[in-house]
Amino acid sequence: MSGQGFSVGGRLGNVFGADAQNMNGGANGAGANGGKDTYVKDVTTPTFMQDVIEASRIQPVLVDFWAPWCGPCKQLTPVLEKAVADARGAVVLAKMNIDDHPEVAGQMGIQSIPAVVAFKDGRPVDGFMGAQPESQIKAFIERIAGPVGPSDAEKFLEEAEAARAAEDFGQAAQLYGAVLAMEQQNATAIAGLSQCYLGLGDVERARQALAMVDESSTSDPAVAAAKAAIQLAEQAESLGDLAELQARIEADPSDHEARFDLAVALNARGDKTAAVDQLIEIVRRDRAWNDDGARKQLLQFFDAWGPKEAATGYGRRRLSSVLFS
Repeated sequence: MSGQGFSVGGRLGNVFGADAQNMNGGANGAGANGGKDTYVKDVTTPTFMQDVIEASRIQPVLVDFWAPWCGPCKQLTPVLEKAVADARGAVVLAKMNIDDHPEVAGQMGIQSIPAVVAFKDGRPVDGFMGAQPESQIKAFIERIAGPVGPSDAEKFLEEAEAARAAEDFGQAAQLYGAVLAMEQQNATAIAGLSQCYLGLGDVERARQALAMVDESSTSDPAVAAAKAAIQLAEQAESLGDLAELQARIEADPSDHEARFDLAVALNARGDKTAAVDQLIEIVRRDRAWNDDGARKQLLQFFDAWGPKEAATGYGRRRLSSVLFS
């Protein structure tokens, strides 16, 4: 059983009678298709036998023991319901308010909420306590019900990321929009849409798109990357012609300001490797220039590009080589 101190007693017969451990199938599970409401229902002590024990002989049932006064329950509920909906029928969710119906939780020895117990083949098989991140809940569901394929939203996100990587920003934006039609606060889709506008050179619309992100998602890596990319684009808007910057560097290789601006401009034009090279040259010549500004700018590049971008790996290797040589 997952979760510290989590134990489930085998005493359900005390609540429902001796037949609780000997029931045969016959309950109807949730349908194979549908949204969140298809897979989520409220249960009571009188309906627990039908909606949980019997139903779990057809498909696994997760029982969420909660109460209206429980803060962590309120954190867990939307994440748990989304994970169950994304599983598309692999499991169903039965929600039990222990204030109104304390008998089952008491007989199962549950002492802390939120507590989620998985029932399968008429008996409890696993569980966890406390609010959990979506990734752990999905792993819990797959442990109970087997592998769950990607949802439609996840499929669209994969296609959108591939289109954006290929610089097909129009197609990518349509796919991100399809995700947002299903999940209005999908942080990855909002950030991706913002990056598409940047790719099309529309910094203001990129800024407006990113403003749609819910406050709780501001630390999401995709959101942080989009924010850094917008800041870089704003920097680049104020710079002069590349040829002028290059001429200044040729005239004075120690003109770090010109070299710094050239790096920002090169990145804005998509030449990431060359941008890295210019900043590395500043670090090599004068690490302390502008309060370590070149290294800090490199780190902002890495945030904006993301860890999967080849230029990020290239830049990190070159930076390490300079710093530790």
